[in-house]
Amino acid sequence: MQRLPYSESGLHRARSFMILATGLYRVSHLTGGFLVVAQHQRTQPAAWAILATAVTCTVMVHGGALRTGALDQRLVWLDVVVSGCLLPLAALALGGTGGARDRAAWVLLLGGSAGATAAVACSGRRLVGALLLLSFVHLSWHHLAHSTPAILGGDLNALASSAALALVFWWYLRREGRLLDAATRRALAAEAERARYAERLDHHRALHDTVLATLTVIATGGVDANATGVRERCARDAAYLRRLIQRGEEPEGPLPGLREDPGIGAALERTVRSAEDLGLTVTTQYRALPELPGEVATALAAATGEALTNVIRHAGTRRAYLTATGATGGGVRITVADQGSGFDPSRTGAGFGLRRSVHARLREAGGMAAVDSAPGEGTCVELRWPA
Repeated sequence: MQRLPYSESGLHRARSFMILATGLYRVSHLTGGFLVVAQHQRTQPAAWAILATAVTCTVMVHGGALRTGALDQRLVWLDVVVSGCLLPLAALALGGTGGARDRAAWVLLLGGSAGATAAVACSGRRLVGALLLLSFVHLSWHHLAHSTPAILGGDLNALASSAALALVFWWYLRREGRLLDAATRRALAAEAERARYAERLDHHRALHDTVLATLTVIATGGVDANATGVRERCARDAAYLRRLIQRGEEPEGPLPGLREDPGIGAALERTVRSAEDLGLTVTTQYRALPELPGEVATALAAATGEALTNVIRHAGTRRAYLTATGATGGGVRITVADQGSGFDPSRTGAGFGLRRSVHARLREAGGMAAVDSAPGEGTCVELRWPA
């Protein structure tokens, strides 16, 4: 199974969101506590010390989690014990009675945010233990403060609701994060498979356009296998095969003899020379050729090479005519024509060469190809880019 970088996974983003959410929840409680202390207890160092301790615990728990991307359970438990248990009891002991005691009740809010954080960081017995401890301390606080049942019920409801909501949100976001990660892995696997298929197809096209084309022409006896041009082409094809084997079916660059070149004219000239090595005479005419992207020039040249090779294989003639002209908007139009035997496209159909090396290759580059032929009337292959 393909693993995703942790910092990019949906689960990591869900965890980061819950760290931020519980941190902001705690900040809202600290803000309320600061207002109470500043307005009613500003002359009491103990009140400021309680607030400072709560701030310190918050920075330790959430500040560290924001840096690392995960809540430390040990620090979360420390926050539960200190902020959720000890500070409320300390505030009650120092708050006295009556209004002073009521003003110290803000510290109970810290138990809610501590429970919410524990719901995200802990699970199972640890979470249950943290919530039971917080509930026991809150019950004890209200018992010692002689709170009414309504106040006790409201506080316990807030404590339970904070933990429950955090737990539900964390469960939902965690599930969605895992589903997103699974979908991403499937997409990456599909893209990798598509890339492997495209690579294999490129290799098949390259073999068809080079080695197979050369061997087919030699096998038909149409050329002298000892001719210099034929031997040079065979050497290029052999070098391509060696690279294919040595690099684990990953050829160095484009097809042998067809290096990427920004000039479509130079790419076509190399293609023509390669066809002439096999005994074909090509009459060329170029007019106002534009600058094209390298991959487009390579695709056009390869498709042109396949059209010229088909003349050698099937047309029964040793002459072809290549015309390449610039079109409006920076496009190009290339025709490869012969006066050979021709064929009926509706009956013969498109073989691998026309289908893969011409039509599919041009379509992938954003162009199109058309074939016009009839028995006894020769063949004309037209290549256009863009389509």
